[in-house]
Order: sequence, then structure tokens, then C-alpha cells
Amino acid sequence: MKLLLFCDVHCDENVCKHIVQLSKQVDVVIGAGDYATFRKGLDKTIARLSAIETPTLLVFGNHESPEELARACAPWPAARILHGRGVTINGHTFFGIGGSTPVTPFGEWSVDVAEDVARTLLAKAPDNCVLISHSPPLNCLDLAGNNQHLGSRAIREFIETRSPGLAVCGHIHEAWNCRDSISGVCVINPGPQGVILDYPGGKSLEN
Repeated sequence: MKLLLFCDVHCDENVCKHIVQLSKQVDVVIGAGDYATFRKGLDKTIARLSAIETPTLLVFGNHESPEELARACAPWPAARILHGRGVTINGHTFFGIGGSTPVTPFGEWSVDVAEDVARTLLAKAPDNCVLISHSPPLNCLDLAGNNQHLGSRAIREFIETRSPGLAVCGHIHEAWNCRDSISGVCVINPGPQGVILDYPGGKSLEN
């Protein structure tokens, strides 16, 4: 199965066009949040991405709320929003959790999910799923420009104890197009330009 992974497009029209083109090469598209910027521009961004006809699985980031994303995606037949739930496609299960975990200091505009809430949601995930989260796990692809680790303890614990087949995240711009591993699990931040991945296996294919 070929997966197209992307995150943090933040209203960039050219990036959206690029993702739409890449989507024609894959079986499933995965978006790890932050389509808007400070809660603005979501409708236009999703309208551009809605040209994607491939099954598309999305989590919300901290720049858009789940309600805003659901409204924007309503006319897009291929899109499915995952938050505390999963879906199975071609025998592979994908499970999503959106928002920023842990809670950010950014104020009311940021859509955050507390660690205890994240743990409760992640407890619903099946074994060997593809985990899609906006936030990275703690101490893995989570080092921000201020030299602070901003990842989630709950997400890291889930990866360590449940061993998903793959973990896709975003949020940290400094980690775009980077990958690491936790307990043998591949963790990847694909960035806005997107990464095409062969799954299972984890081999990156030419975009």
C-alpha cells in the first residue's frame, strides 16, 4: 500500500496543489493537522485539497478545531476525520488523535488536548494500527526552535507499549521531512511537501 503523508500546509496554495498531484500516485492520503493558520483560511485550504479523490484521513491540528474541520470537509467525499477513532482500509487500520498535546501556552486560538484526555482516546486504538497524531511523541521529532522538547508523553507511552505499525505526526516545523524510531516503530514528520511511503515496510518512494 502506498501512503501519502503530509502536515502543516498552513494555507499554502502551491503546497496544496502539490499534494493534490501526489495523491494520484497513492492508495491513502494522511494529513496530520494544521491546514489553517491561527484559525483562519481553513475553508479555502480544504477546498483546494478537496480535489483529492483518493481516500484521505485527517486529524485536526492546533490551528483549527474539530468542528471547523468537519464543516470544511463536509463537501469532500474522500475525506474522513479521525479523532479518538479509527478506520480500516485494505486490511490496514488507521487511528487518529488531533490537537496539540500537551496543552500549549498560546492562548484561546490554539486547539489543545490534555495528556490525560489523549491517554483515554489512545486506549481505544487497536494494536498494529497506523497512528496519526498532530503532536509528536515526547523526545522524538519534538525539538522546537527554542530548544524545548514539546512532544506528548501519552503518545510516546502509546508507541512504547502498543507498537503501532507506523506513527505519523506534525506540529514541529523544525522536524519537517524527518523520521526517527521508538522501540522499533518508525515515527515520521512528513512536512507540508509530503512523503510517499510504502506501507508496511516504511520505504520512502520518489515523490
